[in-house]
Amino acid sequence: MNDGNLRRDFKNWMSLQKNTNNEHYKPSTIDTYINAIQSSVSKLNLGDAVRDDLFSYSSSAEFEAAYQLIIKAPNFNAVVESMGNGALSNGLILYSKFLQEIEQPSIWIFQGNPKYYDIIGAVNNLNPITWSVNQYQKKIKRGDRAYIWISGSDGGIVASATVLDDPEYRERPENDIYYLDQNLNSEPYLAVQLNIEKRFIGKVISKTMLQSDARTKNLSVIKFPSATNYPVTPEQDSVILSMINGAYVQVPTTFAEIAPDLKQQRYWIYAPGEGSRLWGEFYSKGIMGIGWDELGDLTQYASKDAMKTKMKEVYGAELSYKNAGHATWQFVHEVKPGDIVFVKKGLSKIIGRGIVTSDYKFESDRSEYKNIRQAKWTHNGEWDHDGQIVMKALTDITPYNDYCKQLEGLFIDEDSTSGPDDEVKSGYPTYAEEDFLSSVFMSEDRYQTLKSLVIKKKNIILQGPPGVGKTFAAERLAYSIMGEKDPNRVMVVQFHQSYSYEDFVMGYRPNANGFSLMKGPFYTFCKEAEPDDRPYFFIIDEVNRGNLSKIFGELLMLIENDKRGKPIRLLYSDEQFAVPPNVHIIGMMNTADRSLAMIDYALRRRFAFFDLEPAFSSEGFRTYQSTIANKKFDNLVNAIDSMNRSISEDASLGSGFRIGHSYFCTEEMVDESWLSDLVEYELIPLINEYWFDEPTKVEIWSSKLRGSING
Repeated sequence: MNDGNLRRDFKNWMSLQKNTNNEHYKPSTIDTYINAIQSSVSKLNLGDAVRDDLFSYSSSAEFEAAYQLIIKAPNFNAVVESMGNGALSNGLILYSKFLQEIEQPSIWIFQGNPKYYDIIGAVNNLNPITWSVNQYQKKIKRGDRAYIWISGSDGGIVASATVLDDPEYRERPENDIYYLDQNLNSEPYLAVQLNIEKRFIGKVISKTMLQSDARTKNLSVIKFPSATNYPVTPEQDSVILSMINGAYVQVPTTFAEIAPDLKQQRYWIYAPGEGSRLWGEFYSKGIMGIGWDELGDLTQYASKDAMKTKMKEVYGAELSYKNAGHATWQFVHEVKPGDIVFVKKGLSKIIGRGIVTSDYKFESDRSEYKNIRQAKWTHNGEWDHDGQIVMKALTDITPYNDYCKQLEGLFIDEDSTSGPDDEVKSGYPTYAEEDFLSSVFMSEDRYQTLKSLVIKKKNIILQGPPGVGKTFAAERLAYSIMGEKDPNRVMVVQFHQSYSYEDFVMGYRPNANGFSLMKGPFYTFCKEAEPDDRPYFFIIDEVNRGNLSKIFGELLMLIENDKRGKPIRLLYSDEQFAVPPNVHIIGMMNTADRSLAMIDYALRRRFAFFDLEPAFSSEGFRTYQSTIANKKFDNLVNAIDSMNRSISEDASLGSGFRIGHSYFCTEEMVDESWLSDLVEYELIPLINEYWFDEPTKVEIWSSKLRGSING
C-alpha cells in the first residue's frame, strides 16, 4: 500500500475514533496529527535511521522499531513541546494502533442493491456467492469475516459469511441467475467469493435497529450508503453478533441521536383499539398501542412488504393489507418522541391529545396490543370534530397545517395563559460548526464570513450556479447558528411569479361563509419568534422569481437591520406589526436562470449577497469522493471540472452557469447505471439548454461526458 493510501485510510479511521472526552476528533485535529506524522520526524535529526514520512511504514512491527528510535531522540520532548497539543506524541500512538488494527483479520459489510441483484434469492440458493469489491481492494483478504447487507431505507444484514479468497478479476458466474440488470458486471470485475455461514432472511438485522444503538449508529454503511464495501470495527461486530445470537442488550441512543435529519414535529390521528375501547387503559398507563400481535416484534421486518406478507400468512391472503402494513410500519419507524397525537372515537369525536415520549417496544407479557410506545396524555374528554375524521387507525396529518392548527385550537384553555405550544418538547439534535463543515463543502474561513454576514446584516442571499447546494447550505447554516436542529425555528417557502403579499403576509381568502382574513407564513413566523430571544430563520427558495416589492409590501422597510422591532400599520389589519430582531432571512438565487430580471436596488441594499461555487476541489468533496472509490465517477468529475472552465470562459454564459457538485452527492449506490442516468437525463439536457444555439459545443461536451464513464 502506498503512502497516499495509508494517509487517506488513517484519516478515515481517525474520524471514527473518540478522544478522552468521548467525542469524535475534529477535522482540524486530525489534520494536525497527520501533518505531524508526515513531516515532524525530520526535526529530530535521526538521519537514515528513520524515514521522514512515517506514512511510508505499513507494518506495525517495522513502525514499532522506528517509534522506539523516535521517542529516544535527544530533542524529542523539545519538538513535541514546540508543536503544541501533543500532536506528534499522540499521532505516533494513534498511528501505531491503526497499523495494528489493519493487520488483524478484518470484518466487512458487503452491500448490494436489490434493484439490480436479487440478494435474497442469491443468499438463499447460492453458496459460495461471488461479490464485487469496489473499495478496500488491498485490505480485503482471505479469512476475513463479512456481513451481506441489502440497501435501501428498509435494509439491513441478511447473512454472515467468510471471505474465501483474496480479491481478483473474475467473469460473472454462469450459475448466478439473480442478476436483474444484465449489464451489471458484464465485463471482468474485481471480486471475492463468500461462503454463507448464517442466513437472517426471516429476521433481518435491520438498519433501524442498528441506528437505534449508540454503538452501531455510526456504521460506515449507514453514514456513507452509496459505496459497496465497508469496514466494521470490533465493537460494532460484537454488537451485531449479540443481535444474531440472542444475547443483545440495547444501549439506546438519545432522541437527538436517532433523529439527525428531523424536519418538523409530526401530528397524528390515532384510534386506541376498535371503537377506542382501550382509551381508558392507555390514558391511565401513559401508553399508546396497536394490534397485530401475531406478527411479534415489528422491528424484525425489513420493509412494509415483509409485514404485509406475514399478515397474509397469519390472517389470510384474501386482503392486500395495504393500510395495515403502512400503519404498523409508521408506528415503528416514523412516529417519533415529541410528536403530537390526537385521539379519535368514531368519525366525529376527538377524545384526547398527547405527546409521544418513547421509542417503539414489543411487550410480550401484555394480553393484547403488545406493540406500544409511552405517551404523555395532556387532555382527556370529548370534543366535536368539524366534519368526518379519517377512518384509519393511525394517520399522519402533518402536511395539513390548517387542520393541525384547528385541532390544537380545541385544547386551548381559555382560562389559562398557556396553550399546547407551551408544552415542553423533546430535545433536538445539537448542530455545531463542525457539523456544518462536514456536510457542506466550504472552508472554515468562508463559513465564518458567511455566519458573520447573517448575524450582522440579518438578511442574506446565497447565489450561485445550479447544483451548488444552496438550499442544503441555507438550512444547515441556520442550524449551526442556532446550535441545534430545531425545525420549529426554521421555515422554508418558495417564491414564484404568482406569489403575493396576501400569500406571504396577510389577505382575504374564500371559505364556506364567504371570505375571511388569513395570516400568511411570514406573519405567523414572526409572531412565533417575537416572545423568544433565540434566533429564527426564514428561508426563501427562488427568491428572485417573485416580485419582492409586491410580496413584502410595507414590510420591505421593516426587514432592514436598523428597523427591526419598529412597528408599522398593516395593509389588511388595524394592527401595529414589527419584524423581530431575532428573525433572519436567507434567500437563494440561481445565477443561471436567464429568464429572470436582476433584483432591484431597493432590495439589494437590504440584503448581503454571498456566492456559493462548485466545490469539486474542496477537501470535503475529495473525502466524499474517496468513499465512492469509483474510477468512472472520478473521470466524470474531472470532465465536469474541465467543462466548468469552458463555461466560465464562454462570453454568453460565464461562471454563474457552472455545474455544481450536488449533482454528484447521493445516498444511492454509484454504479454504471447511476452514472449513465446522471449524464443522459441531467447533465446533457442542462448543457443543451446552455448552448441551445451552438449544437457543435453540445455535441463535443456530450461526447466527452459519455466517454468519461464508458471508456
